[in-house]
Amino acid sequence: MNPPSTPHAVPRFRLGRILATPAALNALEHASISAIYLLIRHACGDWGDLCDADRQENELALYTGARLLSSYMIRDNLQVWVITEADRSATTLLLPGDY
Repeated sequence: MNPPSTPHAVPRFRLGRILATPAALNALEHASISAIYLLIRHACGDWGDLCDADRQENELALYTGARLLSSYMIRDNLQVWVITEADRSATTLLLPGDY
C-alpha cells in the first residue's frame, strides 16, 4: 500500500455514518489492514491511488459538496474504495465490484 500522499493531519470533512460491505471487511481482514486506518487517510484528504484528475475532483468536492472517493490498493490487484456521500451523511468502504 502506498504511504499517505498529503501532509494533512486533521480531518477535512465529516464522514457521517460509517458503513462497509462484507467483501470489503473480509479483504481488509485478510490484508491485516484496519478500516479505521483507511477512514483516517480518507478524512484527512489522502485520496490514495487516484489519478491527478480524480484527486482534483475531490479537492473541488470539498468546496462544492460533491461526493468524495478514495481508492487504496491493499494487496496485489485488490482495491478498497472509500466513498463519502455528497451530503456527508455516510461513508462506505467497499470493493469496486460491490459498487
